[in-house]
Amino acid sequence: MVDLRSDTVTRPSTAMREAMASAPVGDDVFGDDPTVNALEARVAAMFGHEAALFAPSGSMANQIALQLVVPPAGELLAGADAHVVTYELGAAAAIGGISTRTWPAVGASLDVGQIAAMIRPRGYPSLPTSAIAVEQTHNLGGGTVIPLATLRELRDLADNADISLHCDGARIWHAHVADGVPLNEYGALFDTLSVCLSKGLGAPVGSLVVGSAERIARARVIRKRMGGGMRQVGILAAAGDYALTHHVARLADDHARARRLAEALSEFKVVNPDRVPTNLVLLDLSEMSIDAPSLVAEAAKRDVHISAMLPHLARIIFHLDVDDDGLDRTIKVLSEILRGGR
Repeated sequence: MVDLRSDTVTRPSTAMREAMASAPVGDDVFGDDPTVNALEARVAAMFGHEAALFAPSGSMANQIALQLVVPPAGELLAGADAHVVTYELGAAAAIGGISTRTWPAVGASLDVGQIAAMIRPRGYPSLPTSAIAVEQTHNLGGGTVIPLATLRELRDLADNADISLHCDGARIWHAHVADGVPLNEYGALFDTLSVCLSKGLGAPVGSLVVGSAERIARARVIRKRMGGGMRQVGILAAAGDYALTHHVARLADDHARARRLAEALSEFKVVNPDRVPTNLVLLDLSEMSIDAPSLVAEAAKRDVHISAMLPHLARIIFHLDVDDDGLDRTIKVLSEILRGGR
């Protein structure tokens, strides 16, 4: 079976499991777990921030971070297809009391001028804007990378408007590998970041909230309130630490395989290889006679598993558990199905 539904399906390697088994642990709610403490310090330093907090999921990390920069009844601006808007089940409103307003879904191609025009200043009677959130890389944008110049414009905009800037950096490691921007340079642009260990990096569980010492102290309270206080969690943190040491540079392999798949399927006019900079491949089936659920079902019959994101949009994500043989099989299976669906 070739499982390309997501890069969350990876399983810890033998070496990662050995690191987990031998990790020194303590009670993290009391701040006594040395492996967690070391991971948090390592990630904070990587992004040039003062502190970080380990969380069990990316959604929780995002929601903690948003509560740090947007007060209850405050407003968050984000893209219409951002993960914090589309795939976190209304948590910003349900848990944080946050009002969300969105700009049209354009993936990584942000119009900073348009975002600037959306910002509402403080003062009666309008609801003031408290923060902007962006996604790096952008999931529904096909793993695209927001250019550094655009992010710098957003940082200037946030500073001038006296609002905060949050990065949903679930796959920021991919952006770092694809465009060569140092992680601390990304970190300098954001007030808060969430970064994930359980996607392309291959750890079984875990994300981190990154920010100032003051914000992360508040984040610990929010995490506990949300049920995210964990005990001897160093066993999981050790997996993340191993992933940071061994699995970042190899993301380039996933990018190369995604590009090869896009090139192989480009004859069907469902994907432009030039728009596949990282490990995600989106197939636009709007001009085909087969829709995304049908493509997913047909591929699954041949043990190639992909995802349907929209009726005419299928998603394929490469990760460390898919090798060249898996890529070749995927090309063969999808080509055969698409050839019949012209």
